[in-house]
Amino acid sequence: MADEHPFAALAATWRGTGKGEYPTITSFEYTEEFVITPVPGRPVAHWRSATRDAATGEPRHAESGFLRVTPNGIELVVAHTFGIVEATAGSFDGDVLTLRSSGLLGTASAKQVDAVERRYEFDGDELRYTIAMAAVGVPLTHHLRADLQRA
Repeated sequence: MADEHPFAALAATWRGTGKGEYPTITSFEYTEEFVITPVPGRPVAHWRSATRDAATGEPRHAESGFLRVTPNGIELVVAHTFGIVEATAGSFDGDVLTLRSSGLLGTASAKQVDAVERRYEFDGDELRYTIAMAAVGVPLTHHLRADLQRA
């Protein structure tokens, strides 16, 4: 359908589990609720993620922002709870969304983050993603992997 929203296939509440690791921290497991909500009449979708510790259920990371279609591809602008605003650019082919940071801005108390790469694979009612990060003196390294299902 020609009038279908560019993010219609992604629109959902996604829930599942993930694992995180990084050379400077202890590995961890988490649960996640990830919501993509297209904005009617605009090539934009609201992006919201909230995670909890898998063992205790305590709130952990959250991020909120907007996914946008532009003449040059896809952009994501998202604010993180740890004091970073991330701007990324990339592509979406209908199944795979890939994004690479084009700018990162941190508050005075935020840890230094130099680069982020995200890859989301959508397969019907399943979503798998990986996120790599360069931060606190560590070069670009795998950080997160999750498997989510459409709720």
